[in-house]
Amino acid sequence: MSTGARPAPARFAGLLPRAVVAAVAALALTACGGGTDDSSSEAGSSSPGGAGARSAAFPVTVEHKYGSTTVEEEPKKVVTLGLSDQDAVLALGVKPVGAVDWFKEKPYGKWPWTKDLWGPDTPEIVGERDEYNMEKIAALKPDLVIAQYSGMKKEQYDTLSKFTKVVAQPEDYPDYGAPWEVMTRQIGKALGEEDRTEKLISDVGARFEAVREEHPEFAGLTLAVADSFEAGKYSAFTRTDPKAIFFKELGFRQEPEIDELAKPGWNVAELSAEKLNVLDVDRLVWVTSSTEANDRIRAEPLYKKLKVHQDGRDLFVPYQDPDIGAAFSFNTVLSIPYAIEEITPLLTAVE
Repeated sequence: MSTGARPAPARFAGLLPRAVVAAVAALALTACGGGTDDSSSEAGSSSPGGAGARSAAFPVTVEHKYGSTTVEEEPKKVVTLGLSDQDAVLALGVKPVGAVDWFKEKPYGKWPWTKDLWGPDTPEIVGERDEYNMEKIAALKPDLVIAQYSGMKKEQYDTLSKFTKVVAQPEDYPDYGAPWEVMTRQIGKALGEEDRTEKLISDVGARFEAVREEHPEFAGLTLAVADSFEAGKYSAFTRTDPKAIFFKELGFRQEPEIDELAKPGWNVAELSAEKLNVLDVDRLVWVTSSTEANDRIRAEPLYKKLKVHQDGRDLFVPYQDPDIGAAFSFNTVLSIPYAIEEITPLLTAVE
């Protein structure tokens, strides 16, 4: 399963073929011309506050990695290209008409924190991770494209900007490295919902604070989050990864050596079995795709030597079924409450 663990630029880079650019430009003429398409979903439904309240916020200007974008009026049709951007958009009362895939599930999939908000509406899948189908996006005629938790390249931004407004990933942070609050605020501003966004962020912050107050012992413990996709190869997530950020906000301290071992621009340190000692922390959370992976990790001779394993202070948490790992991998205003509720009892059960 792909988890968004490695935003290595070389992996997803590549200039758009000229034929694609030409096709998008042709579609852009249609997308920018007036009129409506009754067959497409009016996903930009207004928030409970009413259309007038939101519309009054515009125009808004959002700064991002590739400059700034001014959104003159309330966007009616939104496409999200960040892997988890749809959550904040949904939380603000808008259903994206297009989104990218990540977990090999549709982005509206079965996640319990968004299922009710999507209802019967489903977005068009317009790409996987950072590979975007420009023709599909243009055909949706979006008023706004949002790409926060993404690795969008300048070439992609320029192509999209030919036919729609684009709010790229936050400036001053590496791709996939911005805090969830920053990305949520970017989305909220672009949608004209800054006040409502601050309330969402405050509510989530209060949930984290409640856990820290109830479990002050977390502050004295180091915790690492790891995964293993194949035998002999292990991944430890750095402080910029949403999974590590989630546990830090629960109160845990992080192991700085993990960041030191990661390649520049990566939010994961790749470890051989010989390097597993870096995971000998107070609490070790494995987030994995199968019981087979769990058994393989436990069977590793060098892993067996780790005190965290010998003392039973390691947790094996699935990405899905239940969707705990997916929730703190998304680490959004919608998924965090679910993740807190599910993971806290598991953490407190470890002596």
